[in-house]
Amino acid sequence: MVMGGEVKQQGIGALLQWNALLISFALFVTLAILGGITEKNDWTNIGILIVLIIIALALLITSADFFVEGAKGLARRAGMAEVVIGLTIVSIGTSLPEILVTATASATAAGNDPALMDLAVGNIYGSILVQITLVLGIVVAFKPLEIRPAWLRRDGLLMLLSVLVLTALLWEGDGLTRIEGAILCLIYMLYIFWLLSDTNKIREDELEIVNEIKSSTEFSWSGTAYMIMVIIGLSMAVYSATQLVDYACEIAYKLNVPHAIVGSTMSGLGTSLPELTVAMVAVRKSQGVAIGTLIGSNITDPLLSIGIAALVAPITLTEASYDLTMYLIIPATIAGVALCLVMMWTGFKFSRLEGGILISFYLLFLVLIELQRQGYLSI
Repeated sequence: MVMGGEVKQQGIGALLQWNALLISFALFVTLAILGGITEKNDWTNIGILIVLIIIALALLITSADFFVEGAKGLARRAGMAEVVIGLTIVSIGTSLPEILVTATASATAAGNDPALMDLAVGNIYGSILVQITLVLGIVVAFKPLEIRPAWLRRDGLLMLLSVLVLTALLWEGDGLTRIEGAILCLIYMLYIFWLLSDTNKIREDELEIVNEIKSSTEFSWSGTAYMIMVIIGLSMAVYSATQLVDYACEIAYKLNVPHAIVGSTMSGLGTSLPELTVAMVAVRKSQGVAIGTLIGSNITDPLLSIGIAALVAPITLTEASYDLTMYLIIPATIAGVALCLVMMWTGFKFSRLEGGILISFYLLFLVLIELQRQGYLSI
């Protein structure tokens, strides 16, 4: 009876993956056709660009998920422990959109447009701010959560430390060198190694994350099939990330909006959709799992995501966006992270009221950004 249920569940998992592939392919074809049409015409307006960005974001999310599932399948075939898969491949996978957008912007900026560096940095800080305020606020408003003190002392404080280290490096040299990018990546790798050095100390919540993901997608394909999933998923994700950066920059040019604002709002919000999806699913099954998902991503982004981008090409903030980034976007992100941690420490739980406060904090940030853009706020 159990075997029959497992076979049925495997069949459902396989069907879901095929549907995800079909959706990704449909989005890819749509984006390629519409993108090709707009490139041949000078009448492209803001509305069309926004539609293209939405399609690119949808493709980025679905293809990244397809890539993660293929990577997890290969890891299982190689005999890796499920907990290792969950804490490495899955956590990096949810941050794949940020990694790709940031690295793509950095690579493009190195050869063509230095202002794209502002987009790369803005995307990282914007993603962190969105996830720790707006996304977490939505999750908590949906269902109040309890926090584990031991978990908070490790992952929560490391999240704040990661943001502060990245900020210190940016402040000290007005950007990031390849060496500094390598240092950030090394810190992340040491964190993963430290986390997995003693499996007995790994949190129960993290095990539950792995089990939930496993139970919803467990099925057995060949190693070749999983490899094809990885190649197709990664290829589509890279393509969609490239298109997303191009369209976001086009909107910035048309509206005369600084790239840092585009990165910290539109791009940051869009690339945080995978974390929102995972958190909303997880919150129904386990206290703290949803927050753990967001915290884990916010350790990956300021260390691995921006670190990889700096390795691709050294990052330097342009003069036009330096003050905006250093004196508004970054302080708002640090304040958002600190506010979140204070709420976690007070009673070790999140109430719906606190969720509303976090959402309001992000909306206030958007208001300040617009006031600054309109010239009513001087920085």
